[in-house]
Amino acid sequence: MHLAEHRITDCCQIMSPNCDERPDPDDISLIVIHCISLPPGEFGTACIDQLFCNDLNPADHPYFESIHQLKVSAHLLIKRTGEITQYVPFNLRAWHAGMSEYQGRQRCNDFSIGIELEGMDTTRYTSEQYTQLIAVIDCLLKHYPKLSRQAITGHSDIAPGRKTDPGPAFDWDRLFKGLPEVSQD
Repeated sequence: MHLAEHRITDCCQIMSPNCDERPDPDDISLIVIHCISLPPGEFGTACIDQLFCNDLNPADHPYFESIHQLKVSAHLLIKRTGEITQYVPFNLRAWHAGMSEYQGRQRCNDFSIGIELEGMDTTRYTSEQYTQLIAVIDCLLKHYPKLSRQAITGHSDIAPGRKTDPGPAFDWDRLFKGLPEVSQD
């Protein structure tokens, strides 16, 4: 896996308008793991792309009436098949974390990379997703010097009480056992 101009070279690119400049473009120091399914509990739809690109039709599903006006995005989505879609280049701020705090620092969007896994808090993630997530994180650790294995967290950890993802179905041990101890260039 390779990066060029803050993008993964071998994945689908769908640019979301829901991003802006980071306050400090050199401060990419946190990875936040999320999960999403749209409609809730359904996988393999184009609805996540539509949400992140402000094209979600509220008439397509009753749940969409409450979320179609949200302006949100993530840097990446890893689908259940392992396919990766990038919505925001890593040097830009994606709008994934909302009100958040990590180790005393607020506004996690300012300094984090948001990775969505297609799934639900209580549904096991696929082997393909873990394989791709490990490859993505390894690549990011090699490319962004302020990132470390210790700065990988869940949405629930930076927005406790407000968010629950990636949830109890996410296997943190599997992720960390798959990552190299020290990433090297």
